Amino acid sequence: MIPFENTLPYETIGRDVYLVECPYCGERNVHLALKTNDLQPIREGRKKLIVFPCCREKITAVDADRDYLLADRIVRRR
Repeated sequence: MIPFENTLPYETIGRDVYLVECPYCGERNVHLALKTNDLQPIREGRKKLIVFPCCREKITAVDADRDYLLADRIVRRR
């Protein structure tokens, strides 16, 4: 079972990937340094370091689906 507190919802607009809200600082519509073609290797099991440009926090994405990124640690509270 996938731990819900390790997931982050994301949106794609064109080839860009956005978070609805940063889980660390609360900034809205965070543009990640990640393109839609970077999501497929993550889905296939390749880990990807993601640095949030708003507050410089870091997570490692270990999986992704069409709506959520799965991080290696807890990124939100229930």
